[in-house]
Amino acid sequence: MEIDNWKLKIIKMNKFTKYYFLGIGGIGMSALARYFHAKGFQVAGYDRSESVLTAELLTEGIKVSLDENVDQIPFVYTNSENTLVILTPAIPQNHPQLTYFREHNFTIKKRAQVLGDITRQSKGICIAGTHGKTTTSTITAHLLYQSQVSCNAFLGGIANNYNTNLLLSTESNLVVIEADEYDRSFHRLSPYMAVITSADPDHLDIYETADAYRESFEYFTSLIRPGGALIMRKGINIEPQLQKGVKLYTYSMDEGGDFHADNIRTLKGEIHFDFVTPTDRINDVRLGVPVRINVENSVAAMALAWLNGVTTDELRTGISSFSGIYRRFNVVYKSDKIVFMDDYAHHPSELKASISSIRNLYPNRRITGIFQPHLYSRTRDFAPAFAEALSQLDELILLDIYPARELPIEGVDSELILRNVKLKNKTLCTKENLLSLLKEKELDVLVTFGAGDIDKLVPLIKEQLKKLSI
Repeated sequence: MEIDNWKLKIIKMNKFTKYYFLGIGGIGMSALARYFHAKGFQVAGYDRSESVLTAELLTEGIKVSLDENVDQIPFVYTNSENTLVILTPAIPQNHPQLTYFREHNFTIKKRAQVLGDITRQSKGICIAGTHGKTTTSTITAHLLYQSQVSCNAFLGGIANNYNTNLLLSTESNLVVIEADEYDRSFHRLSPYMAVITSADPDHLDIYETADAYRESFEYFTSLIRPGGALIMRKGINIEPQLQKGVKLYTYSMDEGGDFHADNIRTLKGEIHFDFVTPTDRINDVRLGVPVRINVENSVAAMALAWLNGVTTDELRTGISSFSGIYRRFNVVYKSDKIVFMDDYAHHPSELKASISSIRNLYPNRRITGIFQPHLYSRTRDFAPAFAEALSQLDELILLDIYPARELPIEGVDSELILRNVKLKNKTLCTKENLLSLLKEKELDVLVTFGAGDIDKLVPLIKEQLKKLSI
């Protein structure tokens, strides 16, 4: 009955009973589509290509079209009075369906605007940062959801514990949201509590300068509601602009702060640490996903959960039972001869941290990385930093740039990175030739990196490795 009452409230507030998504197959868009579908509304949408997510949405009863023609919009979504159109920034402005909806006076909102509406109706727990936000938000959601506090959550990845990017609760008014800085989307939110994991410059195609990027995070902090809190990674170069009544906390992995880890150690392949709060200490917490970088993410998530009433025993149980996120440090295949891992890292800082963590896991093994750069603008802006991070590998296979929403930029290609990589063993390769190239390699630890469509190669690589191991 609680869900039904909530649904009636939404209908009364915004009159919409049908939701049409342009870009429904994106990780953030699909979570919103599932949300409204779970609430009993009619939901459909368009995406340009088939994926695991679009197939799952179809199975769940959500209509998905891969054809951009206007005649593919189902008739029930052609009434502007009861249909809300939700848009991802990746959709081009001249998209035929978007043009149709504009010309027929539909209400069109960006995904971030809809998330903002949700945070204004609830207590938003918003995690922002150049990197670390997906893992931190997913750990936070897991800690809250498995406790007596509970939560709702819109996640930027598929949580392995639940095999979904959406969690719903009838018992909690908390909603965990990954606060995306691209296109200043996180400025649409109204956080109750927030975390900032990092503010290394990115998306300079939008922000143009590092200062403007930093200032966008400072503005984000001003949106936190009185009575709430900001938990900020110690050492981040931003000056919070907090409203009166908002508490400020700092955190780190092992550099002190209001929340931090202490006595970090590895026991039989498992990472243990003590969690330190402003007033308490929880000894011997076991990390369910034994990757050192996740200690810092876990500290931020545990801080949020602790501030929202999750008990000591629930924190301990939650961290030990967290099983990771799809494409975040996933071990895809493992045999006596080879380990194959896959990671979403696509920013220089993420790559550096990821490769360092792999070194900690496999200190005496040879690491081969396959990296697909994401966006021409990011490659142009950070080519030297990418080269520095990738030089930590023993061998690099570099793929062509995945353009995503961008058109090519003259003079920008993967060679811009490769020429500065300080490795003897480095190769440019097309996606089409990758499997053939890998057959020629003596592989020990193999890792795929990137945020483009490199994930489509992962199952093919896995099958090839399995056959070669027989």
